[in-house]
Amino acid sequence: MSKKLISFDWAIKRLLRNKANFVVLEGFLSELLFDNIKIEQILESESNQDYDDDKFNRVDILTKNSKNELIIIEIQSTYEIDYFHRMAYGTSKAVSENHKLGDKYLNIKKVISINIVYFDLDQGEDYIYKGRTVFKGLHQNDILGLSEKQKQTFVKQEVADIFASPVRPSVSCPEYYLLKVNQFNDIAKDTLDEWVYFLKNSEVKDDFKAKGLKEANEVLDIMRLEKEDQYGYNRYMDSLSLKASEAFSLKSEAEYKVREDEKIELAKKSILKGLNNELIAEITGLTIEKIQELRLESSATRRLP
Repeated sequence: MSKKLISFDWAIKRLLRNKANFVVLEGFLSELLFDNIKIEQILESESNQDYDDDKFNRVDILTKNSKNELIIIEIQSTYEIDYFHRMAYGTSKAVSENHKLGDKYLNIKKVISINIVYFDLDQGEDYIYKGRTVFKGLHQNDILGLSEKQKQTFVKQEVADIFASPVRPSVSCPEYYLLKVNQFNDIAKDTLDEWVYFLKNSEVKDDFKAKGLKEANEVLDIMRLEKEDQYGYNRYMDSLSLKASEAFSLKSEAEYKVREDEKIELAKKSILKGLNNELIAEITGLTIEKIQELRLESSATRRLP
């Protein structure tokens, strides 16, 4: 029987940074990247700040794996229109923070950016996307390749492979993964889907076999938390509900204003066409008083020289 677990975002903030619990993150990364990922350490970075404000709706963590690759995991719970820009900023910052001054650009570390979002980010129909860097010709529509000399020097076959790890030479850096969690239909067809199901529902089903989920089912059991942490977690979840309510209220208010403006414009046109107040009220849903006010404004406007 499945049980409700701590949400992944709060777990990253409080529990999964502990080396004893790396197995959970390693399981998730292994399933997503189709590789056996081992985390060496959580890096000191601005990306790993522990924010005291529980209303902060963004969580991220920067790790280094056994292949000397940098992996960013970001979780965003509320809508952010420029999120793609933040993804680009995050990878750039990880590269610059972890490149020694005076070192060859050849030694720039590979960065994998994993982004878990709980809002409708774009128009795509899938719930997991992967992006990499390619250079496409504007006129010939061809993909830019490496010269033979570059292939021999860098031991790479494609431009997109330039920053790749020697152990994983077939992928580019930066490499982006985007998980649109709310778009998942809750039907787990493979082990990666089992992780997406957990990310969406904070629940692990008894028959799930994905790497790391068995451990997550134990480590993230809310009943195993200390009383202080249980209180903190409940406050955090309450703050997310408040954030969601605030966002819904702002959206509803904006939609209401748009509808109201449309009604007023329709009423003004109806007044110019000579319709009476009662008919305009029936058409627009505005009050007789509001229509009379608009009629007076319209009359005043027509009297202006």
